Amino acid sequence: MQFQVPQFIEVEDKIFGPLTFKQFIYVAGGAGACYLLWRVLPLFLAAPLILGVGGLSASLAFFQFNGRPFILAVEHAFFYFLKTKLYLWNNEKKKVVSKTESTSLKTTPQVYIPKLSDSKLHELAWSLDIKERIAAGVAQDNEHVGGVVAPILTARQAFVR
Repeated sequence: MQFQVPQFIEVEDKIFGPLTFKQFIYVAGGAGACYLLWRVLPLFLAAPLILGVGGLSASLAFFQFNGRPFILAVEHAFFYFLKTKLYLWNNEKKKVVSKTESTSLKTTPQVYIPKLSDSKLHELAWSLDIKERIAAGVAQDNEHVGGVVAPILTARQAFVR
């Protein structure tokens, strides 16, 4: 038995004429707030507030920012200003190198880096494994040579050495 699948499930239903329920609430709330401001405050004080409230309610009802409702942009801005911010950079260990250590680093054996002649899959797997080890903090300090971590040896390679 075949069933018809709805195609436009992301489009909200128009309930109040050309407006959806959310749009109607934003417009009605904004109009109510503007009326209260007009009745309570003198006109020279109420006019700028009425323009601000009316503009905010109209933008909440109809404006989309990057294809998303404006209320989401307001929510993200609100949480951006309230929450603490954490900025990270240079997420690597810095080590002071003395003159004696700098000469010993030059004599250390070179780290195996796959060449382009190897298969691309092997090279990609190697680089992902190294990045995972650095991110997990599993790599020891002696494996860091020139900012590159030495690869893990397989059992077969360990017996050959």
